[in-house]
Amino acid sequence: MHPAAPSSWLFAGKPRPGAPKLYCFAHAGGSATEYLRWGRDLPNAEFHAVQLPGRGSRYGQPMYASMEELVAAFVDEVTLSPQPYAFFGHSLGSLVAYEVTRALRDAGRPLPARLILSAFPPPHHRHPRAMNPLHRLGDDDLLERVAKIHGGIPQEVLDSPELRALVIDALRDDYRILETYTWREADPLPVPLTVFGGRADPTHGRLDDWRSHTSRELTVRQFPGGHFYLREEPGPVLLALAEALSDVRTPAPGGPAY
Repeated sequence: MHPAAPSSWLFAGKPRPGAPKLYCFAHAGGSATEYLRWGRDLPNAEFHAVQLPGRGSRYGQPMYASMEELVAAFVDEVTLSPQPYAFFGHSLGSLVAYEVTRALRDAGRPLPARLILSAFPPPHHRHPRAMNPLHRLGDDDLLERVAKIHGGIPQEVLDSPELRALVIDALRDDYRILETYTWREADPLPVPLTVFGGRADPTHGRLDDWRSHTSRELTVRQFPGGHFYLREEPGPVLLALAEALSDVRTPAPGGPAY
């Protein structure tokens, strides 16, 4: 375990008193600050981007070798909002958000009022990458395989040795976490789930199976596009995100919630 200052985990968007906080967990190799841009077009939420070590302002910090280590560190070191809040995760970020929620339940801490997951199959399905791991490949092969399977890596990164070197360690670490992950059976979460996906993404046919992981309602929304559908046409995604957050109510500034 390698403690970090709690503030190093989170980047806050524009303060919005009275709006629910939305904590965003990024895809493999990604920087969650990408999701802070959504705050300009979604005024009914206060965005907080979760930044894992090894990228952005935490570049050079030791990364985690397993999901268990990552989740334990986050739960130990991050103080979440005392008011109702929600989690959003895309791809690997969905799995991290789900496991953090389970760890919060185990610790007897307040849970998110809604868990919004994107482009990731339910965790009881063995992920295909576990059977054909990418994290053991050489640097060039890893980048090229990930770009071919999922996209999401800008061409300027693929074309630049300097940029490739900046992203490869975080990408490899995240794929190691994904490919060595083992789901542990547990009771469904008492948290409503909203699950997003792209219709051309291979995960889209399995999203309904998240139903077994909640004792509350499950909402599944499909959008045009592939694994990174939310970059291709962000407008409808943001509308659906606003709808998902509409029942996450926080006290109005200066008064109680009704």
